[in-house]
Amino acid sequence: MKEEFLEAKVKSIIEQLRPYLQQDGGDIEFVELTEDNIVKVKLQGACGSCPHAKMTLKQGVESAIKEYLPQITSVEDVILDF
Repeated sequence: MKEEFLEAKVKSIIEQLRPYLQQDGGDIEFVELTEDNIVKVKLQGACGSCPHAKMTLKQGVESAIKEYLPQITSVEDVILDF
């Protein structure tokens, strides 16, 4: 799958997930897709400071993306990525 096509699919899935995060006062922004298929995102609003953000990211966002795009290695928050 071409990198541009894969990135477009990732962005599409993130856009579908955004309303669920927005219901809780949060949001998510796509940052980049790395060469090794790691999706970098930025959690915003309530999600940026929520103690459950890592769980939301891994069990919610990452699992949804990997369900449709198994070649994705992981999804990481650029803020949590110290």
